[in-house]
Amino acid sequence: MKAQARLVLSAVTCSLAVSLATAAVAQNTVAAYPVKPVRWIVPYSPGASNDITARLLAQKLTENMGQQFVVDNRPGAGGSLGAQIVVEAAADGYTLLHANAGPSINNILMRKKPPYRMNDLAPVMFIGYLPLIIVAQPAFKPNSPRELEAYAKANPGKLTWASSGNGGTLHIALALFQAVTGTNVVHVPYKGGAPALVDVMAGRVNVMYTSTVSAETHHKAGRIKIIGVAAPARQAVIPGVPTLAEEGIKGAESIVWFGVQVPAKTPRPIIAKLNSRLNQVLALPDLQARLQQLGVVTAGGSPEDMAAFIKVESDRLAMLIKTGRVGLMD
Repeated sequence: MKAQARLVLSAVTCSLAVSLATAAVAQNTVAAYPVKPVRWIVPYSPGASNDITARLLAQKLTENMGQQFVVDNRPGAGGSLGAQIVVEAAADGYTLLHANAGPSINNILMRKKPPYRMNDLAPVMFIGYLPLIIVAQPAFKPNSPRELEAYAKANPGKLTWASSGNGGTLHIALALFQAVTGTNVVHVPYKGGAPALVDVMAGRVNVMYTSTVSAETHHKAGRIKIIGVAAPARQAVIPGVPTLAEEGIKGAESIVWFGVQVPAKTPRPIIAKLNSRLNQVLALPDLQARLQQLGVVTAGGSPEDMAAFIKVESDRLAMLIKTGRVGLMD
């Protein structure tokens, strides 16, 4: 019996030693993270609001954590192409997704089985959001939301409206605008907001939704004009531009939001460390000043805060589909 007891005690001791060693290794791994460059997937083309905000944060995280956070633009399929790359990556904290409504919840819009599910991605932090604005080439006749609505109704099926891709934030906003106004426009999807904006400036497409971040330089240079703001109130960076609601287009408020996600099986301690450092850099005065200059409303908070926000957004999109305001994609 004593021999058996010694064997049991020895087994328990070995098991405890292994557990403690494993815990120590895990703790050391988290403490050392990151030990190599981190890939930050932006599922849209360079130059648009997603890309600009990601690069600002990546630079600050590089300084904060002592390793390069490298932005990698992977546009396509309304953001789903880049998201799928992240879903299929190793769940070790070295591949991040610059998340927004497109890649994070647009699989709700797909008729066929989507390439990934929403719960294949884990939230890290909600960065913030930008109200969307409607822009056009200066020569385009309508100058206000009311004039744009009247133009669309007088020219059914002729007004061309660009977006960053099927199922993306800008496409969803357009669908909502059409539903609220009862207009019929020609949707022209691109592989990102930046190339869409190039064609709007060139006059190849009439209008598009974009953000103050994407529009800032071009608006100052006189290459585009801003027709309206899809927000409850006027924006401080463009105080002279009316909101859609002011001009009678109510219920069409739309935002482009930003967050960070990782593969779902990423260890919680690594997610917690990333969240902590992201909150630190987001609070830096110089970064706050730059983001405010661009019109970004910052958020921050816990992974649970971001999960709750995504739930609200996905429920909102599901309701738009249910009521027929947004159609499913093939």
